[in-house]
Amino acid sequence: MGALTGRTIALTGASKGIGAASAALLASRGAHVIAHYASDRAGAKAALAGVPPERVRLIQADFGDPAAATRFWAEAEAWRGRVDVLVNNAAVMRLGGGIEAADDAWDAVWDEAIRVNLLAPARLARAAVRHFLSQGGGTLITLSSWVVHRGASMPDGIAYAATKAALTAATKTIARTYARQGVLAYCVAPGVVRTRMSEDSALVLGGEAAVSAGLALGEWVPPEEVAAVVAFLAEGRVRHLTGATIDINGASYVR
Repeated sequence: MGALTGRTIALTGASKGIGAASAALLASRGAHVIAHYASDRAGAKAALAGVPPERVRLIQADFGDPAAATRFWAEAEAWRGRVDVLVNNAAVMRLGGGIEAADDAWDAVWDEAIRVNLLAPARLARAAVRHFLSQGGGTLITLSSWVVHRGASMPDGIAYAATKAALTAATKTIARTYARQGVLAYCVAPGVVRTRMSEDSALVLGGEAAVSAGLALGEWVPPEEVAAVVAFLAEGRVRHLTGATIDINGASYVR
């Protein structure tokens, strides 16, 4: 029996990177996992390969559509009648649309970032908190970023940083206002994680070696380490950690 046996966890962005690693670990610890994907069903399925099918539910949703988050939550809640944990992980970061970009590129990048990185997860968080209140408690875990606290290192990251900051503030507000009703809310702020998003960003910053040279450990964070933090928080064993932001960047940014 794993530490998460009997718990139902909804996880967005389960196809790759942090999401895929988290899905695999949560399932290995006994959780029933609702794995969201936008277009890469194969990736989400691979992350949960070997898990008994009765403990997995794959749900597609394009969070660029304002109504998709509502549909996703309704299907997630209906699966087992109860969701114990929501992990808001899905996000986009486009290489373009920065300060010096043309107006149409700026507008397009900001519109997508606001829809996917802020409005969709905020709507999911709202639905989750309402559900948690009806069942006597639950846990919200928001994947934030170190750019929320230090700013992005490239101008094209401005929309990503701003939307992640807004969602982080929303999560802290939930933590402060619903703690007594049993709702726990945490933020996890990774640094440079070994994901496709970070690899693409590194190309703009001089390559992987240049990025690694600026890190205290000289190496990128493995997605599995972020997943380990997510799984620990999902257990809900340290209630008084609610409201906290957990940095995981190898001492490259110390607050």
